This record gives sequence, C-alpha cells and structure tokens, in this order.
Amino acid sequence: MLASSLSFLHSCAFSRISPSNPKPFVVEANTRTRREDRTARHTRIRKKVEGTSQRPRLSVFRSNKHLSVQVIDDTTMHTIASASTMQKAIAQEFNYTAGPTLEVAKRIGEIIAKSCLEKGITKVAFDRGGYPYHGRVQAIAEAAREHGLDF
Repeated sequence: MLASSLSFLHSCAFSRISPSNPKPFVVEANTRTRREDRTARHTRIRKKVEGTSQRPRLSVFRSNKHLSVQVIDDTTMHTIASASTMQKAIAQEFNYTAGPTLEVAKRIGEIIAKSCLEKGITKVAFDRGGYPYHGRVQAIAEAAREHGLDF
C-alpha cells in the first residue's frame, strides 16, 4: 500500500513538469527597493502637505553623505530658503567622514530657522520626505522649533 501511494505522488510531481511545461509553478513576490518605498510614502505625504506663501513647506532630504532642507512655496514653485551640508560654510564648520551626525542635523535646523526668520517666515508645514521622524530628521525639526519656527 505504501509503495502504491508513493508511486502516485511520484507520478503527480512529474506530471507538472513535461516537455510542454518545462518549469514548475513558482510564486514570486513583487520586490520593491527601500528608495521606491520612501518615494511612495513621500507622494502620500505630498498629497496632504502643501506650502503656501503664508505657511511654506519645510522639505527634508537625507542621504548617506548629506542633509538638505528647503523652505518651498508650492503656489509659486519657489524655494524661499535652503540649507545643506554641501554648502561651503557648513561643510567647513563640521569635519565628518561617515556622513552627517545629529549635531550636524541640529546645526542645519538652526541655520534654516534663522534664514526663515530673517525673511519674515514664522510658520512652516513640515515635510519629512518619506523618512521616519527619527534621528537626523527629528533633530532638524526640533532645532528649527527651538530657534523660532512654528510647525
């Protein structure tokens, strides 16, 4: 009885693989990269967060090597203020090799807040860019709040 049941399973297993159907049935999941996931999150956020001239959008971009923050008026499509670790003054102030740290992020938040206050902007809508509100993104936001910006 055991031999007959095994032969039945053997014949079923090989009946799927035939000259007309050479590959067995395989289910594969759609793979998405972390960048694609972040872009999808950013798109969802952008549907809700819009910058106006009274309350522009403070947009954060983070990479492994740099941080970039822009204050954007979406109605006119203009960048009002920006700060980045690629700017010469900030790059010379900090000497880091492994990427921007929390101290660098706090300094970027301070610089963007001072730049906005000089231009008469006190309220902004925070756009975290699809990144988690944690670490460097959180440090930028908290430093900007401490130096006078209202979110």
